[in-house]
Amino acid sequence: MSIQFDDIVAAAKRVEGQARTTPVLENRIINRIAGGRVLAKAECLQHTGSFKYRGAYNRLSAMSAAQQAKGVVAFSSGNHAQGVSRAAKQLGIDAIIVMPADAPKVKVKGVLADGAAIHSYDRMTESREDIAAQIAKRDGRTIVPSFDDSYIIAGQGTAGIEFAKQCEEMDVKLDALVICMGGGGLCAGISTAFKTLSPKTKIFGAEPSDYNDHQMSYARGQRTSLVNPPPTLCDALMTPQPGALTWPINSKNLSGVFDVTDEQCLMTLQLAKRHLDVTLEPGGSVALTAALGGKLKGFETVGVILSGGNVDPGVMARAMTL
Repeated sequence: MSIQFDDIVAAAKRVEGQARTTPVLENRIINRIAGGRVLAKAECLQHTGSFKYRGAYNRLSAMSAAQQAKGVVAFSSGNHAQGVSRAAKQLGIDAIIVMPADAPKVKVKGVLADGAAIHSYDRMTESREDIAAQIAKRDGRTIVPSFDDSYIIAGQGTAGIEFAKQCEEMDVKLDALVICMGGGGLCAGISTAFKTLSPKTKIFGAEPSDYNDHQMSYARGQRTSLVNPPPTLCDALMTPQPGALTWPINSKNLSGVFDVTDEQCLMTLQLAKRHLDVTLEPGGSVALTAALGGKLKGFETVGVILSGGNVDPGVMARAMTL
């Protein structure tokens, strides 16, 4: 099932008054490094520290009263987990989150703080999808996917409507827009919004070099899966294959996909903290990292999504000492 612009408009009505209107940031030093004007939409300042709250609230608020009464189960390494936990708390829905045992502590704490229960698993030997399916069957809970769900995609797309409106108010036209890609839900939602509101803007994806499944899929013209990819600091983007729902949308809307290294992301964390006064996690920095790495030469004005800021202190300390 694909989504249409009207689905995103409906999602915007659901999240109105719930999701924060996140600011658009700009800095002359960032612009100088990138070689052009960079406008950064700070979804790292969204509730729970990432854009994931938008999709989670839209999905849960669209559920029937009977579904809400039986609760939800989600699987995530952190940001989606926190988004679902916060939305569930606000809507009075019981939530269980299936999280890897090695999930960042800051994200685990965020989930527990909002009252959700955590079911830990070993990402090397167990399937989070199977565990969630078993819990859903046992309790009658609704599974809330992190990206392959039309309500989730539409909810993430509300950031696109918001960004396009902010650019219009600033009298700015984006030549290009770079969006981080894990499963591809954020990109699918925002790109759909921009194809209606700013059709001349070129849309690009960005992902970790070791998790470049979208880049490979784009080059081959078909959905491609990685085999045994190594760990990455970009834990929020450790998805080895584009989503079944998101890929058909992104393959049509994208003009290309960039890859960036962990070390480049760490440097971006430092630059963002010093010059934009925001805290990013590595996965939340990949779009800005692509822009700072000179991958958008030739585009005068570029938009980037700062998608998440839930970083463990040790990783941030490492970034600040580079």
